Amino acid sequence: MGERRRYMNDMIICRCEGVCLSEVLDAVEDGANSVPGIKKRVRVGMGYCQGRVCQPIVRDILESKLGNGTKPHLQRAQNPVRPVILGDIVR
Repeated sequence: MGERRRYMNDMIICRCEGVCLSEVLDAVEDGANSVPGIKKRVRVGMGYCQGRVCQPIVRDILESKLGNGTKPHLQRAQNPVRPVILGDIVR
């Protein structure tokens, strides 16, 4: 049972930033009670996808941990900035 729990806590929640489930759970235990609060603590949702993939998962985790029956609000997704070639800036 302990091995399975450790495996589950090492599950990647945010692929862009490499945030594990254990880090999200630690943020909730540290007092984060919203998706932006978790984002500020562990950088979940700050990668290339801007949380389009991981924020619904974080919201569900937060909802199950808080247990108040309401779905926490997601942050509004922002478009990724178009990549710029460094040579175009330096010229």
